[in-house]
Amino acid sequence: MPYRVLVVDDDPTVSDVVRRYLEQDGHLVRLAADGAEALAAAAAFPPDLAVLDLMMPGIDGIEVCRRLRRQWPELPIVMLTALGEEADRVLGLEVGADDYVTKPFSPRELVLRIRSVLRRAAPAAAQAGPAMLHDAGLSVDLRRRVAHLDGEPLALTGRELDLLAFLLRHPVRAWSRADLLEQVWGWQFGDQSTVTVHVRRLREKIEKDPATPRRILTVWGVGYSYEPAGVARAHD
Repeated sequence: MPYRVLVVDDDPTVSDVVRRYLEQDGHLVRLAADGAEALAAAAAFPPDLAVLDLMMPGIDGIEVCRRLRRQWPELPIVMLTALGEEADRVLGLEVGADDYVTKPFSPRELVLRIRSVLRRAAPAAAQAGPAMLHDAGLSVDLRRRVAHLDGEPLALTGRELDLLAFLLRHPVRAWSRADLLEQVWGWQFGDQSTVTVHVRRLREKIEKDPATPRRILTVWGVGYSYEPAGVARAHD
C-alpha cells in the first residue's frame, strides 16, 4: 500500500533524489525545505512517516521532531544527518527518532530503512503473534498501537512500543544489543547505541525508579532481559 511520506531537507538535490526513490517504491511524497514548512505540511498532509534533516535553518530537525512527537506520538521518524559524532545521533534518538541515516547515504539503503520502520509500525493484524500482551499492570495493545501502565496511557514512540512488545513476548532470556537490533529494528548491522538509548527511554516510562530497574534488567556482558512479575501472558 502507498504511504504518505514527508521529506524535510534544505538541500533540493537531496530532497529530489529521496522523493524519486520513494515514489518508485510506491509512496506519496511531500517535500519541505525547512522546519516551519515541515510543520505546516504535516498539519495539511498528515504523514505516515517523516524523513527529517537534522541541520536546517530556522527550526532545526531536532525541534521539528519534538513537535511532531507531541502531536503524533506514533509517527515513525527517520533522521538524516551529515554529522558523524555519536552524540548527535544519540540526540536524534533521544527526542524520538526511530532511525537515522548518515549523509552521504545510499538512497536504496534509505528506502530499505523506511520499509523496515513502516513494517514495524504496521497494525498487529498484519504481524505474527498475539495482539495483546500483559505483565503486572503493564499492557500493550498492538492492534491499537497503545500501551498502559496501571491503567494510565504511556507516551511511547513506535520503536519503543515495538521494543517493549518484543521483550514482553520473550521474557527472562538475555538479548544482546546486536540481537535486538536485528529482531526489533530489522538491522543485521548498525550502531548499537540505538538500542541503549531506546532502553533508557523505555525505562524512564515504565520503571518506578529507572536507576534501579525491576522490569528491563541489564545482563552484564550480554545485554538486556525482561523480568516478568510472573510469566508474561499473551492472548489474542
